[in-house]
Amino acid sequence: MYFATNIQSLDLLIQRHYTTILKLLSFILLMICFFSCSENLSDDRSQFVFRYNEYGNITSLDPAFSINLPNIWATTHLFNGLVQLNDELEVIPDIAKHWSISTDGLKYDFQLRDDVFFHPHPAFGEKNTRKVIASDFVFSFQRLLDPKLATPGGWVLQNVNQIEEIDAHRLRITLKQPFPPFLGLLSMRYCSVIPKEVVNKTGADFRKNPIGTGPFMFKNWEEDVKLVYRRNPHYFEIDEAGNSLPYLEAIAITFVPDKQSEFMLFLQGKLDFLNSLDNSYKDELLTQDGMLTEKYWDKIKLQKGPYLNTEYLGFYLDSPSPVVQSPLIREAINIGFDREKMMVYLRNNIGFKGDRGFIPKSLAGHLHKQVSEYDPERAAKLVANFKSKTGLSPQIKLATDPNYTDLCEYIQRELQKIGISINVDVMPPATLKQARSQGKLQMFRSNWIADYPDAENYLSLFYSKNFSPSGPNYMHYQNPTFDTYYEKSFKVNDPIERRRLYQIMDSLVMTSYPFTPLYYDQVVRFTQKEVNGLSISPLNDLKLKKVWKTKKPPQ
Repeated sequence: MYFATNIQSLDLLIQRHYTTILKLLSFILLMICFFSCSENLSDDRSQFVFRYNEYGNITSLDPAFSINLPNIWATTHLFNGLVQLNDELEVIPDIAKHWSISTDGLKYDFQLRDDVFFHPHPAFGEKNTRKVIASDFVFSFQRLLDPKLATPGGWVLQNVNQIEEIDAHRLRITLKQPFPPFLGLLSMRYCSVIPKEVVNKTGADFRKNPIGTGPFMFKNWEEDVKLVYRRNPHYFEIDEAGNSLPYLEAIAITFVPDKQSEFMLFLQGKLDFLNSLDNSYKDELLTQDGMLTEKYWDKIKLQKGPYLNTEYLGFYLDSPSPVVQSPLIREAINIGFDREKMMVYLRNNIGFKGDRGFIPKSLAGHLHKQVSEYDPERAAKLVANFKSKTGLSPQIKLATDPNYTDLCEYIQRELQKIGISINVDVMPPATLKQARSQGKLQMFRSNWIADYPDAENYLSLFYSKNFSPSGPNYMHYQNPTFDTYYEKSFKVNDPIERRRLYQIMDSLVMTSYPFTPLYYDQVVRFTQKEVNGLSISPLNDLKLKKVWKTKKPPQ
């Protein structure tokens, strides 16, 4: 009886801690694989292998499902498109050597390279590979538009009227209406070229057996454990000196789900790259002014640069709450807390205080004039004015996810000083996202990361025809003058004039305060000292084709 009772107790204990035990076993398995997988990561070849971790995991290697940063990075190593972006966010050739646009802005003609080959696969027959031709892009784009595929990237081509092969190396795309940022859309990973033969043969398995044209080729993927790529010896790009790209022999991606464990692996030299910056170790790595702490000067490198990510507080303007509907309160919140103090103590000065509009730094259209200056005296007067007009004490519920609790609690304390009571409601990210889309939140902390490098992407959040849940206008902002400018911008090809329109629209939105900008984010990266050639861009992409780990640059 004693033995049976203890077995039952042990069984109950295992049930209670099943998730914890499972995570521990997974982590142990991961570490065994990480240190003993000699096939892919032999010690004497480690200088040719780039190692990084994806704590957020990867769900698909099919570019049609590159919906988040882990998937985008993973597919960037494997695939190419018609065009690509340089680090200054300029559209430059990729598989398309050059292109022309008709005067009405509707027809885009692309001339393709004739030296781009797909990675080897038996579906290609005896030669095991073949050149990319225009019909491959026709297939890839039509697949993206196929409702049966249910890809999250189909919206990219919604304005496309026709995709046609002129000949083997010429492609034409015709739009339904002019859209100047269209080339930027084509640079997205969704628009990668893929081979029809392989997709038809592998079907849904293409997500875990991808064939592309990129600088690296798929080797093997043990989901939740490890992903390995090998160098593509027939890649078409070369560097400025005429050397073949890429320089590295392999990429090894692990999936340690815990940021603290990832950080320790990086400090031990087991990872070459760290992109995350968790609150648990940000003060260990960074000073309050955002510089690398002295103890790591001779061990690791720090890279920083503007990130096309605006962090903000949004107000649901269709809320029945008179507090949310009041421009007085929304303005008071906008000027009622010290952003500089917030950036120093909560962000280690990573980012730029949100004192302009919605368009972030480094993007054409970003306002040069400050529009949200900290002014607690004026904020308190606005609150007093609201109270005298309505007889109400302003109270608002602010929804956030756990990652931003400290920031929202800081704002809560600051606004309490001017007479606004904030109730911080912490909920899981998925729950928050759904409630925001359905208009169930009075006020919410959110962010907007650019899909493509044009300010139209940000201003679309204020277009009245984009009301959520069918569009990204979560605030239900509506202004006929704004809509007129927004629609006019589609017909303007001159970048200077378009930038002027963007600034007018951003300034117009700020006159009624449907949102409060918190900060414009920065890309922050840490690498081992021996890592060279890693570029950084405002889209936070990860391009490894020009990276090397030896002391001398490749010859």
